[in-house]
Amino acid sequence: MGKIIGITGGIASGKSTVTNFLRQKGFEVVDADALVHQLQKPGGHLYQILVEHFGEKVLLEDGELNRPLLASLIFSNSEEREWSKETQGQIIREELGSLRDKFSETEELFFMDIPLLFEQDYASWFDETWLVYVRRDTHLDRLMNRDQLSQESAETRLASQWPLEEKKKFATHILDNNGSRERLLSQVVTLLEGGDAHARD
Repeated sequence: MGKIIGITGGIASGKSTVTNFLRQKGFEVVDADALVHQLQKPGGHLYQILVEHFGEKVLLEDGELNRPLLASLIFSNSEEREWSKETQGQIIREELGSLRDKFSETEELFFMDIPLLFEQDYASWFDETWLVYVRRDTHLDRLMNRDQLSQESAETRLASQWPLEEKKKFATHILDNNGSRERLLSQVVTLLEGGDAHARD
């Protein structure tokens, strides 16, 4: 059975910088968001469920899901958020579980990037959890710039996840991403070499 490390953070906190680096180093990284995209493509399990629930208004002309519209429908309504968490969450958990079991057989060490790792009770799956951490003001700025969001929309997105300060209490290791990319990746290298990137507060 391989060692499994869970990577988490917030929207636009820098997780993809870490996971891209790990892939370049030859590690397998299961990306929960990429899996969701796959399941939401026409013919995918989640696609059918979302169209049945929201109706054809969530479809683009080419039949693909209108992701920005879907996100705004879910994020702006607490009942829809709860529905999404329950319904989509269960299917995603089953699919991620299959991938975890598969890589446990073949990989000595592999990673799973799960944005809602703590919120949705995935922590027990992992030998260690790494949190990519940024201060809230930096986090807000990065999210607004990355997704071209207003401050209000960005605040709503961040409010749908636990604050990173809260997640720090649960993570095995904290990767501080308030500085440069190089500084972030040097912490990853330290952890891969068996050191401690950042002592827990």
